[in-house]
Formats: sequence, structure tokens, C-alpha cells
Amino acid sequence: MPSDRYQEVPLEDKLRLFEQVKADPRFDDYLYGCYECGICVAACPSARFYDFSPRKIAQTLAREDVELFYEQLNDDIWNCSQCFSCVRCPRKNNPGGLITIMREVAVKNGLRSTKQALAGYTRIIYKIMTTGTQVSPDMLQEDAFPDWGPGVKEVAQNLALWRRALPPETLHTTGLSWDVEERTKQELYLIWKMTGALDMIAQLDEGLHDIMEEVMEEALEEGGWSTH
Repeated sequence: MPSDRYQEVPLEDKLRLFEQVKADPRFDDYLYGCYECGICVAACPSARFYDFSPRKIAQTLAREDVELFYEQLNDDIWNCSQCFSCVRCPRKNNPGGLITIMREVAVKNGLRSTKQALAGYTRIIYKIMTTGTQVSPDMLQEDAFPDWGPGVKEVAQNLALWRRALPPETLHTTGLSWDVEERTKQELYLIWKMTGALDMIAQLDEGLHDIMEEVMEEALEEGGWSTH
């Protein structure tokens, strides 16, 4: 049963988002109906640590429960680890795939809950696009990544110690451990731009989008790529 948390949101807005999920060409391949066997939940690592159930996602979409769908769109989909252990479903459902679609819809529509859930990842996105890899030690802050476990808190609290134990440059860069060729980074940017991923970033953080676009457009021009 859905809660009363989103009663102020008009039903037509919830229906609009639901129809966007349902209209995705992958939807029919990911959802066939639920036996309620619980195999997906038993296999799901996120279900062990959060109040999260891939079975409930599949059931909600199959029943077209728009109210519960909207609640899950705001409160549940970012608890999924996207490991796709749930695809062992005997009915051939793909709850992880359904959640992927829901996430894309949430991002494209700029939901406030989505911006809050992904706030800590804007630096990761920037790192990927400019270095070709992900996290440097100084990015591991407890407030940005509370779901990464107690190790993040320990790293954040002891950065001064790590600075004495490690060369300072290793704390804020990935270049010393993983050097990605410039052409590879340019190809990655092209993929994000041509698939619309860059436009999705604009819905989450317009400032980050503008910085990335400026930096990477210059890199593509120097590399002889055309984005038109």
C-alpha cells in the first residue's frame, strides 16, 4: 500500500511519469508478470541492507498501481545496486531493467528526490568525463556517500593521516594509478552526448553540465571529432 507522503502531487503528474516508463521499448521485454516466488528478493544484495524489494517493483508496474509507483520512483529505485542478480526470475522478469527505466525517467524529469540521491555523484561524473575513471580518495566524504558503509567515514575523518602516509597528489587524482588515453575519453564523451546522457546530466546539475560541455567540446575539436 502506498503511503500518504505524495498526496500533494497531482494524479495526472504521476500518470504522466508512469506512461513514460511503460512506453519505453524495453518495458515489455522486462515485465511478464510475477509469481511472487521471492527468488529475486532472495538474490538481491540490496534487499539485505535496505527496505527494498525488486519483487515489489515488478508487482507495482504489472498492476499499474500509479500511486505506489510514484512512491517507489522517489524512495526506492536508488537503493538498487544494478547487479541484476534478480534476472534469475523463473518468469523471466527483469526488475533491475525496470528500475533502470524508472531511473532514466526520474532523471529526465528532474525529480527533486533524484537530485538529492545523486548529489554526491556529480564529482564522480565529472571525474569520469575528464579522467576516464572514477573516484579519488579525497572524494570519499560521509555526507556524500552515506550508503557506502562505515569505511567512508573512517577515510573522511583521517584524511590528514593519509596525506602524511601517501604522496599528496594521490589524494585528488587518479592519474598516477590509471592513465586513460585522451582518445578513449573523447569516445566516451561522444557516447554520452549522442545517447542523450549529457542532456540528462543537465537535469541534475546544470552547472556541471555546462562545465563538462565546455571542457569536452574543446577536447573533441582538438581531436578532430564532429558532434553535428
